[in-house]
Amino acid sequence: MYHKIIIVGYTGKDPELRYMPDGKPVANMSVATDKRVPSGDQYVNSTIWFRVSVFGRTAEVVNQYVKKGTLVLVEGELIADPKTGSPRVFTRSDGSAGASFEMSAARVRILNKPKTENGGVSNEDDETPF
Repeated sequence: MYHKIIIVGYTGKDPELRYMPDGKPVANMSVATDKRVPSGDQYVNSTIWFRVSVFGRTAEVVNQYVKKGTLVLVEGELIADPKTGSPRVFTRSDGSAGASFEMSAARVRILNKPKTENGGVSNEDDETPF
């Protein structure tokens, strides 16, 4: 059996790079996907957050080039909660229910450069080794 998921969204913060005991790099990042859905006579935004893990050389490259607000395309597989086989369900501080969708990335593509703090676009090279 096989499954693949592809998401396109903005990163919520800079990736966090760490190394596993065997020395293999892993980067973790959060990616928000949006869509507009009808609600009566108007539209509202529906946002789903994904917690993405990236491994190996790609993790190091993601850590170097991806920043908060970067538009990325991530291809990989969903990681289900081992206890339930579903997304991880939790209760937010305001009492509402939430779900955490986790995925392991096989490929990451940068689709834009993040904006700088003053609102301009970053001056980094256009070429990224993805």
